[in-house]
Amino acid sequence: MANIVMFCILAVVILGSAVFCVITKSIMRAATFLLFVLFGVAGIYFLLDYTFLGAAQVSIYAGGITMIYIFAIQLVSRRTLQGLTERLRGSKVVPGCIAAVVGCVMVLFILLKQQFISQAIPNSEVSMDLVGNTLMGSEKYQYVLPFEFISVFLLACIIGGIVISRKDK
Repeated sequence: MANIVMFCILAVVILGSAVFCVITKSIMRAATFLLFVLFGVAGIYFLLDYTFLGAAQVSIYAGGITMIYIFAIQLVSRRTLQGLTERLRGSKVVPGCIAAVVGCVMVLFILLKQQFISQAIPNSEVSMDLVGNTLMGSEKYQYVLPFEFISVFLLACIIGGIVISRKDK
């Protein structure tokens, strides 16, 4: 029962922080809310007794990636950031909400049709050896190559953002 309560608290923190990360006007607040989301995900890992993944989430993502984002934000000139304000227009909010609801319904439909939920409910635990080998393996259905591509892509995005913001006009 305590695990369910903790999961609900973490889910509310993650969802609330994610929503505030998207709708806030301040880029530093968005980075702070992103940090809360990443800590919440680490909390879920710890709740599932995946201590390695929780520690990796805290050290790599919450610590490293968020700090890189904050340093990249600080490197951008203040003149560039001061002119960046975006207002929500009613004509864009309604189609966005409709698209989000349609996406959620599609995900739920796929989960129910493929019986992912019913397969996950039985009391079958996944060993950390299997999780580690799957995340760091280079064979079929293993994820070390996508992790490397994503890290290079994020680095390229940050460098590109710095180059674009530093261009003299």
